[in-house]
Amino acid sequence: MNRLISLLICVFVALWLMFSTIFVVDQRQYAILFAFGEVKQVINQPGLHFKLPPPFQNVLFLDKRVLTIDPPDTDRFITAEKMNILIDAFVKWRITDPKLYFVSFGGDEKRAQDRMSQIVKAALNDEITKRTVREVISGQRGKVMDSIRQKVQDESQQIGVEIIDVRLKRVDYVDQINASVYDRMKSERLRVANELRSTGSADSEKIRADADKQRTVILAEAYRDAEKMRGEGDAKASQIYAQAFGQNPEFYKFYRSLEAYRASFKTRQDLMVIDPNSEFFKYFRSSAGGGVNAPAKK
Repeated sequence: MNRLISLLICVFVALWLMFSTIFVVDQRQYAILFAFGEVKQVINQPGLHFKLPPPFQNVLFLDKRVLTIDPPDTDRFITAEKMNILIDAFVKWRITDPKLYFVSFGGDEKRAQDRMSQIVKAALNDEITKRTVREVISGQRGKVMDSIRQKVQDESQQIGVEIIDVRLKRVDYVDQINASVYDRMKSERLRVANELRSTGSADSEKIRADADKQRTVILAEAYRDAEKMRGEGDAKASQIYAQAFGQNPEFYKFYRSLEAYRASFKTRQDLMVIDPNSEFFKYFRSSAGGGVNAPAKK
């Protein structure tokens, strides 16, 4: 039994020594090896490594990946025209010098984020105070972010980190001036709408006047062509009538008398007081223009 207990103790000690002297560095991590509280080595390469058991040597792991600082609250800044704006930004950063990072913050990521937030906020304040609201929101937003990255780069290297990117997620007015800004935007939109409406009305009147002009010209030309064609038709008809009636003048006189009779005696109410022996009743008396009692030729 004593021998078994001794064996178990030896196995336990061996396992403790093995696990306390072997450590694995992940490819996403840095490893800082300490000897009696002092930094002895920084391990960048992943794999299996060895060390002395505590308290002779200890290991601290730091994240090698790109990290994000995204505060939940927005910060207030003053622009060049003394207007307050709210800016919501986020920062992408990573550790580049693990030893300097540990010396600066003792490996505490929260302290590092607070320090970098102060650096970025100071750079933001310097850039916003030199620009107008319009430039910050749209005109020079990219330039603002580039300038901030350049300003924070030197200071961030002094604490062992690299600030990769600074982005402005949202830029907004404070509540006190939102109403005036919206009113100004509304009046501007109304002005543009009125200009477009007046321009449209003028174009509409111009198009309508041009259409009326074209209609008048088309009708005039059509009437001119119609009158010309009617005149030509009447002239041709008169020529045909003249040729036809010229072959027999007596028939022409008879035809014209029939038309006169038809026009004079359209209804029963038509009444004429005239001498029966007048020239008007010439063809009533005879088909050849003779007397009234002369027999008509068949």
